[in-house]
Amino acid sequence: MDLSSLLDYVNEANLAAFFGLLTGVVFGVAAQRSSFCLRAATVEFARGRLGPRMSVWLLTFSTAVVWVQGAQSLGLFRAEDARMMAVAGSWSGAVIGGLMFGAGMVLARGCSGRLLVLAATGNLRSLIAGLIFAVVAQMSLHGWLAPLRGALAGLWVTPSGRNINLLAALSLPDWSGVLLGLAVAALALVLARRNQIGARVLVFASGVGFAVALGWVLTFSLAQVAFDPVSVTSATFSGPSAKTLMFFLVPDAVPEFDIGLVPGVFLGAFLAAAVSKELRFQGFEGIGQMRRAMAGAALMGFGAMLAGGCAIGAGVTGASIFVATAWLAALCMWIGAALTDFFVDQLKTGRGSA
Repeated sequence: MDLSSLLDYVNEANLAAFFGLLTGVVFGVAAQRSSFCLRAATVEFARGRLGPRMSVWLLTFSTAVVWVQGAQSLGLFRAEDARMMAVAGSWSGAVIGGLMFGAGMVLARGCSGRLLVLAATGNLRSLIAGLIFAVVAQMSLHGWLAPLRGALAGLWVTPSGRNINLLAALSLPDWSGVLLGLAVAALALVLARRNQIGARVLVFASGVGFAVALGWVLTFSLAQVAFDPVSVTSATFSGPSAKTLMFFLVPDAVPEFDIGLVPGVFLGAFLAAAVSKELRFQGFEGIGQMRRAMAGAALMGFGAMLAGGCAIGAGVTGASIFVATAWLAALCMWIGAALTDFFVDQLKTGRGSA
């Protein structure tokens, strides 16, 4: 049964939400089993190591690029139809928001996606931080912080009301995206062998990248047959976290891909942790850790909405279709995380804790 026939039985909004749920479950299972975490990778890199977390992140990033660019070559997806490509990007937002998000994820000991995965396994610290992230993200999207976000984002934007495709801007052929992904994947596998990472972890790390491609292809396919406009999007946790929060608070909220994504990630991570017997309650170790996590979550909530995406949304999902501001935001997240780790953790303790 094709999607056109399926829409005779399921309305577009519910089908989009189901696609979000499916993408989220795949992402949640893969992220939990691979321990995918940008914060841990940046800390390793900042301390002069190319360890297992860096290997996992590089493999996730590279496989997302290969899957997405491959899908585009096969006609299963068009990057120019993606929501983040079809709107103006903010250079200033990418820089300021990226730095804020990078600092926040080090303070909170995890990016927004990682917090959601950990919360599903019983980590109450991540649950509280994740809720604060969602609230601040909503305030930044439509609440009291929205004017400040708009002012900062408007300082420097991309021309012509659209974002910039880096491959097109550099006059590179379409296949260069796949080639770059394969090159990074080769580097990731070399590092994985050096760090003695097992095949299971590598498969699940690749699964996170596959989930990103799955979201792009599913929403693009639905957009081609739907009567009403459908946003072509994939895994990200800034806007979806805010929207999911409001969905459960506002009685007339309409389902969409973003609404299914967050519960899907939670469900997938929970099931993966249950099967592997890794479910256990964990809390804050003290007042200092609580203050640090709350501050970090707030920085991530505002920073992600300003940057146009979180560590997943900009650093993997947006980067996989070569959105220029997403690449800049991801770079600034790495810089913000490295600086925060150095000044907050390494100088304070002499080395910090990864």
